[in-house]
Amino acid sequence: MAASSWIFWAFLSAIFAALTTIFAKVGIQGIDSDLATLIRTAVVLFLLTLFVYLTGKWANPFNLSKHTWLFLGLSGLATGASWVCFYRALQIGEASKVLVIDKFSIVMVAVLAFLFLGEKPMLKDWLGIVLVAFGLVLIAFKR
Repeated sequence: MAASSWIFWAFLSAIFAALTTIFAKVGIQGIDSDLATLIRTAVVLFLLTLFVYLTGKWANPFNLSKHTWLFLGLSGLATGASWVCFYRALQIGEASKVLVIDKFSIVMVAVLAFLFLGEKPMLKDWLGIVLVAFGLVLIAFKR
């Protein structure tokens, strides 16, 4: 799998997302979940700023279109809300169950991409999406 492949980067994302949850579950012991989210966000901001600067990718953000600002801003708001909710759930619940419900976003993304982005999954894709949803429900609500 080549480093230029989206699959390569998606797998790395999954690995880091899994580590994020485990590290967060350990790190939020004895601390307010909102403060933990703030600390995490500050670390992300610092590292991304350093990364963008050192790789020569810095560009003046004020030169971006209003459309770009609007949707990246909305994405940032959704990310922040997701992180706050995720950390609260993680502080209260089991990491494996919290993450399973959080990953219901897989199903939601498929439906929203169909409705708003014009993506057209084939029948086999919809079957997979339904199976993912069913599997998530089975795992999340096992007794």
